[in-house]
Amino acid sequence: MNVKNVIRSCGAGLMLGGLLLFSNCSTVPLTGRSQMNLLPESSLVEMSLTNYGDFLKENKVSANQSQADMVKRVGSRISAAVERYLTENGFQDRLADFKWEFNLVDDATPNAWCMPGGKVVFYSGILPLTQNEAGIAVVMGHEIAHAVARHGNERMSQGLLIQMGGIALSEAVKQKPQETQALFLAAYGVGSQVGIMLPYSRKHEYEADELGLIFMSMAGYNPNEAVAFWTRMSQQGGPKPPEFLSTHPVDTKRIERIQSLLPKAMTYFPKGAK
Repeated sequence: MNVKNVIRSCGAGLMLGGLLLFSNCSTVPLTGRSQMNLLPESSLVEMSLTNYGDFLKENKVSANQSQADMVKRVGSRISAAVERYLTENGFQDRLADFKWEFNLVDDATPNAWCMPGGKVVFYSGILPLTQNEAGIAVVMGHEIAHAVARHGNERMSQGLLIQMGGIALSEAVKQKPQETQALFLAAYGVGSQVGIMLPYSRKHEYEADELGLIFMSMAGYNPNEAVAFWTRMSQQGGPKPPEFLSTHPVDTKRIERIQSLLPKAMTYFPKGAK
């Protein structure tokens, strides 16, 4: 069986050992794209709780109360918007997975991520680029969108197929705990390879941009701030790989696409908000 064909479709004939028990096609909210999520989201949420707790023990939580409060405040508004969006669009069954938590850690890396269940971390290194609450909302909406769209489940499913021959998650944890943890962290953070997983990574980024704009707009943050934020990101120094080697879209393409999405996102912006 051609693995690439398996990943590109959700065929009823998928026969890959223990994963068959969890084989499932789902639909990404808003975009309507069919995705292959082979793993029970509850299992990934359980892994999230363990890994999130371990991360906070191993990394210094920021003592800057003003900045930490700002991250939590934006997170609270975005998460409330997400819950409203999912309820209004028939995805309320996904809300049971989310037990929101927002933390700021002292790390100069310009990064942020969201694990399953709404476990969010911002690195202090991204705050000079966000500059204000609306900028934080751009990043917050984008990262939470990855979790809402279950991109991590999709990537983890692909990783188990490619790297571990399609064994069930429970067996992978037992037989290869370190490899499974590394795969989990890569699925929700940074790391991919040129090849079969790459196109999905870029699709995920575009979907997260689109959903994130709507979430921040519903929360009362002007989505036009996304253009300013990604422009600042594009001006960061250092060589960048060509697009086919990158898991993220080229800056100019991303900004152009965000600009094309702004009219739609603004329809969600509360009347009277600035």
